[in-house]
Amino acid sequence: MAKPAKQQFVLDGHEVALSNPDKVYFAKANITKRDLVDYYLAVQDGVLRALARRPMILKRYVDGAEGEPFYQKRAPEKRPDWLGIATFKFPSGRKADEIVANNAATLVYLVSLGCIELHPHAVRSEDMDRPDELRIDLDPVPGVGWKQIVDVAKVAREVLAEVGLVGWPKTSGSRGAHLWVRIEQKWPFTVVRRAALAFAREVERRAPTIATAKWWKEERLGVFLDYNQNARDRTTCCAYSVRAREDARVSMPLSWDDFLVADPAEFTLRTVPAIYKARGDAHAAIDANPGSLDALLALADRQEAEGQADAPWPPMFAKQAGEGARVAPSKAKKVAGKPSRKPKFPVITIAQAKLKPDALAGLERWKARWPDVAAKLAPEDVLVDTNRGRATAWYRVRINLKNVPAEQHPPQEEPDPNYDPREEYAGMTWDRDDER
Repeated sequence: MAKPAKQQFVLDGHEVALSNPDKVYFAKANITKRDLVDYYLAVQDGVLRALARRPMILKRYVDGAEGEPFYQKRAPEKRPDWLGIATFKFPSGRKADEIVANNAATLVYLVSLGCIELHPHAVRSEDMDRPDELRIDLDPVPGVGWKQIVDVAKVAREVLAEVGLVGWPKTSGSRGAHLWVRIEQKWPFTVVRRAALAFAREVERRAPTIATAKWWKEERLGVFLDYNQNARDRTTCCAYSVRAREDARVSMPLSWDDFLVADPAEFTLRTVPAIYKARGDAHAAIDANPGSLDALLALADRQEAEGQADAPWPPMFAKQAGEGARVAPSKAKKVAGKPSRKPKFPVITIAQAKLKPDALAGLERWKARWPDVAAKLAPEDVLVDTNRGRATAWYRVRINLKNVPAEQHPPQEEPDPNYDPREEYAGMTWDRDDER
């Protein structure tokens, strides 16, 4: 059997091979691995600025954008000598060597591994414990359009200006937007996250009808400011990263003037190289003036003095000192010494699946069984959760019945399908690092 074809590149004196260059990665757009390489090389100065000296998680789409990706923390053991590496060290004594993309050859190497999206950390390799980037992730609930995201971004920009910080906007390449803020590299992850939470709560206070800092999906309305993107070990797509969507959409960095009038659908692998060539990199000066978190931390002090406890952390993190209850309102149980109460929101789980299409198919079957209930649901009442498993994601669909009269609530049935994520860990033993 013939070996798969390879294409050789020599970039900045480094030789790198691209495996299967003609393999189609985006079927609807007829985009190949080679097309993806050509795109990243066309915008290499901009994307390498976003990736420079940053370790990254590998999200590998070996079956293309329509396939299910898997996550890889550590760099392959067999790798080129010229490949940049940064090492995370953990209290247990273990470590993780992660790839750092500092040159064009690494971009080709990443695509060859199946990396469509580029997911760097908020730290630089010279200091792996102190981020130099505050990440403001504007994540809309279902049914929220781009105009509302822009409206929330305007409020966020005002708050940033008042605390002496500059936000650099970009489309997320999915449904939301990002504002990246360069900060002095002097605070640990826990402090940066505390500043991000204070910021999110202040935006929600100013625009409560369109913005939220609520962690639990069942409580959210409008655009969620995901403060937990600033916790240790979290990554997000960088500027110019292609996203694994059928149109090969790009996370596009923009000036504020362009961002406020943008249509995110206009920025794809096919269109961005020409835009980049004509306009240059809108974030070229992002590293010039890192700011201080002091004003946001003073805001956090005031919020905490008013009684606002730390908000929930993601489930894979250990319980933190001062953190409020880490339980969804729909699952809250009676607390000793306090009167019992009904859950704040009536939420039922209807599907759990290894693959997203299977979970969504379960949703359609549930709607067919309960058409009168389904007709009363708002878009934000259908909660589709993406959960990290051992190396891949799994998917859960829940229904918030808050808009359905209590007498019409369907029962909690066995989820269909009913995937158990613990299957991935069967037979494994754990030596849990404090990697979070």
